[in-house]
Amino acid sequence: MAGSATETVYSIFQSMDKGPAATPSAATAQAWLDHHSRSLGLFIDGKFVRPAERQSRSLVDAKGATVCTTTCAEDDDVSQCASSAVSGYQKWSGLSCCQRSKVLLRSVSVLGQHGQCLSELCDLCEAACSTSALVRLLQFYGGWAELRDTLLAEWMPLGVVAVVTSDDCSLYNLMLKVLPALAMGNSVIVVPGRSSAPPALLLSQLLTGAGLPAGALNVLTGSDVTLAAKVAKNSSVSYVTYSGNKQDGVTLCKATAGAGVPVSVSSCVGATCPFIIFESADIDSAIEEVMDAAFKKRKEVHWVLCVQESVLDAVVARLKLRMPGRKCVSLSSDADRVLVDAAVQEAQQQGATLIQSCSVPSSGALYPPTVLCGAAPSSSFVVSPPPGPLLPLMAFRSNTEAVALGNHSPYGQAASIWTEDLTLALETAKSLSVGSVWVNSHSVSDPCLPACGHKDSGTCTDGGQEGLYHFLRPSSSTASPLPRASPLSMDYSTFGTTAPTVIIPEDPNSASSPRSYLQFVGGKTCKSVSGGSVTVQPPGGDGVLAYCPDGGRKDVRNAVEAAIKVQPGWMKKTPTARAQSLYSLAKGLEAKRKDVAASINVQTGASMEDADKEVELSVARLSVWAAYCDKIQGGSLPMPKSGSALSVPEALGVVGVVLPDKNPLLSMVTLLGATIATGNAVILVPSQKYPLPALTFIQVLQSSDLPAGLVNVITGSRDQLTAALANHSVIKAVWYWGSAEGCQYLQHTCTSPLKTLRLFCQKEGKDVGEDWRRCHPALLEEMWRNAIQWKSMWIPTA
Repeated sequence: MAGSATETVYSIFQSMDKGPAATPSAATAQAWLDHHSRSLGLFIDGKFVRPAERQSRSLVDAKGATVCTTTCAEDDDVSQCASSAVSGYQKWSGLSCCQRSKVLLRSVSVLGQHGQCLSELCDLCEAACSTSALVRLLQFYGGWAELRDTLLAEWMPLGVVAVVTSDDCSLYNLMLKVLPALAMGNSVIVVPGRSSAPPALLLSQLLTGAGLPAGALNVLTGSDVTLAAKVAKNSSVSYVTYSGNKQDGVTLCKATAGAGVPVSVSSCVGATCPFIIFESADIDSAIEEVMDAAFKKRKEVHWVLCVQESVLDAVVARLKLRMPGRKCVSLSSDADRVLVDAAVQEAQQQGATLIQSCSVPSSGALYPPTVLCGAAPSSSFVVSPPPGPLLPLMAFRSNTEAVALGNHSPYGQAASIWTEDLTLALETAKSLSVGSVWVNSHSVSDPCLPACGHKDSGTCTDGGQEGLYHFLRPSSSTASPLPRASPLSMDYSTFGTTAPTVIIPEDPNSASSPRSYLQFVGGKTCKSVSGGSVTVQPPGGDGVLAYCPDGGRKDVRNAVEAAIKVQPGWMKKTPTARAQSLYSLAKGLEAKRKDVAASINVQTGASMEDADKEVELSVARLSVWAAYCDKIQGGSLPMPKSGSALSVPEALGVVGVVLPDKNPLLSMVTLLGATIATGNAVILVPSQKYPLPALTFIQVLQSSDLPAGLVNVITGSRDQLTAALANHSVIKAVWYWGSAEGCQYLQHTCTSPLKTLRLFCQKEGKDVGEDWRRCHPALLEEMWRNAIQWKSMWIPTA
């Protein structure tokens, strides 16, 4: 028998008999858990801490057996952890780039020694992550740690960063945020989900053993996302980034609204992604890959199969041939089985036919892989599929229909395109509103490849050089965007409903009456839909300087309708064409120099010399943005495997900008240039205190060659217009300079759908904020990066 002491490798090979049984795979992980008595504490200040009288949370494996328990941290633990993180940041950021790089690269060898233990622990906890993937992460970000002062010299770390994940998020997605934060010199507080908590604790111990200073990496475990909210509200935390399902991300955003800390979200779990098969595809390969992707036991995304009508019968025939014999997939709970049964019943009622690998078990948390043929795009099981091995199948006729089906989902995580026609593949990839596109492949990941969720799939970028900027700020920035404070007690339903007193001038055309201005919507000057006006006061605050329209929700709606008609065409224009339009806008401002300078002088009380200087700087700033148009355009990425990878910046869409009071003209053209130079359309809300420079600038817009509707200017109550921007589903981003109440309202409201936020709290009567007169490269680059989203494309080769 094989396995006896007398057997040799040669004799076993000759007889093809089975070799000796391997040691149980969980031995090393079990030993580590036993060392901790299967009760894991918190990892604070470089060591495990097990506070007394804390609740615990059990983690069970696929068979229902308890793997271990984790401690639920409380307020005292959060305070202790934050103090440790501040101390750790001082030590870690005080090291040279070379020293930080050596620690991360030394961690590779440490991980090699303990990789088996980590891998087994991930399997036990169902937090799938291969050791090779973690090694690649450490090597990639170890290199970036070395290059930070060389390639990112004008940027500096944020300080203490909190990384939060949901219960169903993988360890890989957790470390995809932790390691770049560390590489840039920040300290990190990790608040992991249920499945990734034990591996995260082990990794923290290993990294500390490799030389990471105590406090640079801390782990707090808890029962739900409320712990993350407590961490975010600690004044020591500078930034919070979340990865996981959208529901927990929305809860975190609402719970931290008003705390004065920016929060970014990566909804990488639960998204619906299209798997598109064209008639020119290798159908056999495509079928094998879609079955591998759709019917995994644990999958982070749900796939929807879209097939061209000309090959639909061939695809269905191959599915029927290859589906039989596949085993049932275990679900997380009996409740998931109920959801799957309901989805299948709904599909059949709508006329869909089923292709199943075997008969459906009468009960239990098991279900066979199932294809739902003839699904409708609007069906609930397509838009929000239940957890389980279901694959909706839809047909399309043309490339345009394929793009429409792919963009139908509220998510924009990723897509897989199958065709041998490279031109068709690139055209489709460019048209899909997703962050990652894989051609003739799926689920390709590498840290050099940026993953940026579009639409409801997130507001930040993970991976690549692009993802590093979330953990950095320009070293020249002197502004404090959001001062730390306790959340205000607010009634969100009434915010922005109290408008200023509306005055209808008796005779607006009379020579003795103050001038009445018009707003700018859809390329035309117009009154507000409400027909009302508000007074504009002179610098002293007494009397009436002018009247401006009192815009509201309907004006924003009209502006968005105009913007979405023109924005796709503007985005498709060549960068050179957009640059020429901005140069023309700068020339038009130069021509109206005296009128615009006079409006600044009358409105703000600045001297004519200072006003003229602001106009001069504004002309120069528009020229700078014109030059930006065709200078930064992404490029090819050095993937460690055969194939080509591209990183492409894309416009967000329609951006709402609530402008600051300081330097009303210069700040406006700076933000206007950043948005339209990158292909966006914009809705500008001028300073409620100083609206006249923006209203005078409308003359420049009218004489420019910018498409009608690309730039819209709406005046009125800042709070009322902010609420209208926040609640419009088409607007992709809101940049806001205003009150603490407005910042809190936007953080709480802009979650469904998710909007990219750039918030700055202005204090009345104080001249604080950015110095708009400076043209520092890092500050402009930060604005540029806030005006785009990234798309990565992976094209394999033999």
